[in-house]
Amino acid sequence: MSEPRKPGRKVIPIIPFSESATANGGDPVMVSLYEAQKKIYPRSVSGIFSRWRWILVVLTQLVFYGVPWLEWGQRQAVLFDLGARRFYVFNLVLYPQDFIYLTGILVISALALFLFTAVAGRLWCGYACPQTVYTEIFLWIEKVFEGDRSARMRRDAQPWSVDKLGRKGAKQMVWIALALWTGFTFVGYFTPIKVLALQVMQLDLGPWEWFWVLFYGLATYGNAGFLREQVCLHMCPYARFQSAMFDHDTLVVTYDEARGEPRGARSRKADPPSLNLGACVDCTLCVQVCPTGIDIRKGLQYECIGCGACADVCDTVMDKMGYPQGLIKYSTQNAMEQGWGKSRIMQRILRPRVLIYTGILVLVTAGMAVSLSLRLPFKVDVVRDRGAQARVVAGGRIENVYRLQIMNATEAQQRYRISASGLPGLVLGSDNEVLIDSTQSRWVAVRVELPAQVAKPGTHVIRFEVDSVGQSARVSEKSVFVVPR
Repeated sequence: MSEPRKPGRKVIPIIPFSESATANGGDPVMVSLYEAQKKIYPRSVSGIFSRWRWILVVLTQLVFYGVPWLEWGQRQAVLFDLGARRFYVFNLVLYPQDFIYLTGILVISALALFLFTAVAGRLWCGYACPQTVYTEIFLWIEKVFEGDRSARMRRDAQPWSVDKLGRKGAKQMVWIALALWTGFTFVGYFTPIKVLALQVMQLDLGPWEWFWVLFYGLATYGNAGFLREQVCLHMCPYARFQSAMFDHDTLVVTYDEARGEPRGARSRKADPPSLNLGACVDCTLCVQVCPTGIDIRKGLQYECIGCGACADVCDTVMDKMGYPQGLIKYSTQNAMEQGWGKSRIMQRILRPRVLIYTGILVLVTAGMAVSLSLRLPFKVDVVRDRGAQARVVAGGRIENVYRLQIMNATEAQQRYRISASGLPGLVLGSDNEVLIDSTQSRWVAVRVELPAQVAKPGTHVIRFEVDSVGQSARVSEKSVFVVPR
């Protein structure tokens, strides 16, 4: 039951309305609070920053698509075998116990992101982020089939025809093929890619392989083909907290307002000062080439991914007009306010914040490299056998049973020798050597015996030493020996 209305209270619904209508004495006009997102048609651009973007596109995709096909000995060079719980990275064989190295990689990545952002803003977003990279590739495919910006806009505004259907259909087929190949390559890092290719040809993939190929392919197709800038604007959290890593000496894409304003169209032969105009000819090309559709002349905005496309196209316009380049450029807030040149800007790069990030990054990277170089070629875990407590065996000796897991992290068969220490007369009552194949692990039952009356009843600390026969590697693990009362 609803609450009874109190006397004297009048409920007035709040509705959006047009102020202009009510100001002229008209009735309130209902308006929508939501506006459909307008499709952005980025214009093609050439220049130094565009070339660097494509260099990064080629390099990142050569690594992503090429690495799974590399071989190392008799296996795939990089393979994360989740079923066997082994991870192969060229000559390294890692186990779940090596999870600390994944943590190290994540820490190094985060520190590198902080460093690059402090120096030059959203370099990652503009040049190497998968969203940017695949959007560039999908836009290039779109341009091949449908033409550049103006042609695509005209075609989208026209009714459907055989030509329009054919061009868009061909584009979609190439998009889908590339997306599926991307999903296939992604799964190839977790399932041997040659085996996976054979299964694909025979349509004999397992359920999880089908799921991840289609899921990753659909994500690539949707994000790069349709969502595009919406991922950067609304889905990626980096745009929201990037300002916390910026300062007044961070290089960002900047419009030189003092030089460009007031903007306006003019002929090439016109003298801007005589027309009371700045260098900006208000051609809006900087907006047309922006992948997120912003106007850099309005100042730095969180939507800017720092790709430099606007700087490239503006330099082209300045060349045509016979004006100096750099109306839109990478610069800093301090440089723009104080009129610094390039040398002064470069000097400010090595400021305390950058030096601290660099120092920490070097230390963490060096520490991880040293740890990997000193990493032992095998691992040992010791577990007491819970089903067999301490017992007295023939000769009055006390016996404890343990299970040792020995993991061979090399790619050759190894023999290991087991010994125990920590109490007088402590000996092994089982075989003290074990043979383990390359990159395999094995559980070994070990019986440890102690003469009676040597130790008091209770628990006593002992150590297991495992030596690799023929190698100077030893692992020592602690456990306890139980003497019954």
